[in-house]
Amino acid sequence: MKPARIRALITGGAGGIGSAIAAELLDAGAAVMLADMNELALAAAAGRFASHGERITTAGADLGDPASRAALCRKAADWQVNVLVNNAGVNHFGLYDEITTAQITQTVSINVLAPMLLIHELLPHLKAQPAAQILNMGSVFGSIGYPGYAAYSASKFAIRGLSEALRRELAGSSVNVQYLAPRATRTPINTTTVEQMNAELKVAMDPPQVVARAARRLLETGSASAVVGWPEKLFARINAALPGIVDGAIIRQLPIIRRYAQRGCEASQDRQETRRQTV
Repeated sequence: MKPARIRALITGGAGGIGSAIAAELLDAGAAVMLADMNELALAAAAGRFASHGERITTAGADLGDPASRAALCRKAADWQVNVLVNNAGVNHFGLYDEITTAQITQTVSINVLAPMLLIHELLPHLKAQPAAQILNMGSVFGSIGYPGYAAYSASKFAIRGLSEALRRELAGSSVNVQYLAPRATRTPINTTTVEQMNAELKVAMDPPQVVARAARRLLETGSASAVVGWPEKLFARINAALPGIVDGAIIRQLPIIRRYAQRGCEASQDRQETRRQTV
């Protein structure tokens, strides 16, 4: 779809990858609705994009709340949205037996259920458009299960499966379903611990603008999916065909991953304790 025809709803749009995608699309001539539950960050983003005039609008929304999600869908439909970018997400880095049940529940709720339900509620409107696109933001960990990211990987595997199934189900309709898998990206979703681990493992981290450009190219070309970054793109293909090879490579990294994952769990517990003490 040509950017000038795009009217995109971007969830998690107030910062990180969502904000970068908004900037990329707005600069190309698209109209954008930013949705986020952080009202202060949303207002700041609206200010940054104010020069785009009527092509930028915002909507405060808690995607985990049915009433808030329904209100967002009504507003987006009235605004004549034709592109949905499911970008909002959370990631709790840590060993699986040490992260909390609340963190696992939140990961599934925000990363899986929210986009599934948002698509379900907006699909009748999107199918009524001459052309529409759904872009689900995944991760390279949606193709490669990685230690310390078990819950996150599971959520992104689910989104990859959802995208593939819906793309096939909606073949022949006006709605094209796409999936984009970034590699590690420098956004607030990654803690300092994760960035330190990636530096020790020599894992490349892209700025959000790299992912945003890939998202715009995918929307323009209509391609089914893409993985951002090399050699991650190659590893995803190898893992699909010969997972044992990738097993060996990751197992060699495991002592370092475990050390940082343990630290990540301790930091998360400290943050939770601080919040309890200040309530």
